Amino acid sequence: MNSAAAPPSVVAVIGGGRMGAGIAQSFAAAGSRVAVVERDGAAGAAALERIAKGLRQATERGTLALAGPSDLDVPDRVAVVSSIAEVPHDTDLVVEAVPEDAALKAELLAAAEDVVHEGCVLASNTSSLSVTELAAALKRPGRFLGMHFFNPVPVSALVELVLTPDTTEATRSAAVRWTHALGKQDVVVKDSPGFASSRLGLTLGLEAIRMVEEGVADAEAIDTAMHLGYRHPMGPLRLTDVVGLDVRLAIAEHLHATLGERFAPPRLLREKVARGELGRKSGQGFYRW
Repeated sequence: MNSAAAPPSVVAVIGGGRMGAGIAQSFAAAGSRVAVVERDGAAGAAALERIAKGLRQATERGTLALAGPSDLDVPDRVAVVSSIAEVPHDTDLVVEAVPEDAALKAELLAAAEDVVHEGCVLASNTSSLSVTELAAALKRPGRFLGMHFFNPVPVSALVELVLTPDTTEATRSAAVRWTHALGKQDVVVKDSPGFASSRLGLTLGLEAIRMVEEGVADAEAIDTAMHLGYRHPMGPLRLTDVVGLDVRLAIAEHLHATLGERFAPPRLLREKVARGELGRKSGQGFYRW
């Protein structure tokens, strides 16, 4: 990994939720100017606060060095715009980070393509949807790929780069270079349901949920077994809480439809989501937060 790689000069992130804000924070910390697209003013303000808080915490932990106080750097490097039409024309990279709705993602990516210059790379942060199908909405699908970031983005060391049959070598090379500029490692995979990471991670998570459902062991025992026995930094059920049970359910439903019964969502997962027990973001999942 080449830590001297330069980040893109201008980045646009569509969506300022937890993942979008983390992506924006990472590029801003690396020196990029970032435009975050949020149509709602309150959501835009919340995104800026997430980014500022994340930078402050990283600076306090000593894991991030900035030119000045982090809360002063954010207004200089990050701006919120209310529509894709306001994304700068000279943007080098657009990353879509909205919920896992293929139609919505395709619509937003197509709109962004009409605003930016021809050399701009477009990417989706989808964790499971077909990147090839999303590319079909674009006029120049060669400049598109998946850039699957992991939560929490600023401290995660990995970006999964997902290539479609049309992704050009120039697009791939730029994505690899920018991943390295963030201080992260890339893994390059071909487009397939769930890619590599979501497919394997979900398999473990769903089986852990079934074990709780069947009374094999409680969540803490299962997570401790994987943490200490297999050196996982976090057990599969705690990770499910961090990712969001609703997100895990949506991915499971997609993989169930595309890959078959082995990805059928457990009853317990459906019940928890129906009760609003979504994990860390709701305060209750397999753990109380």
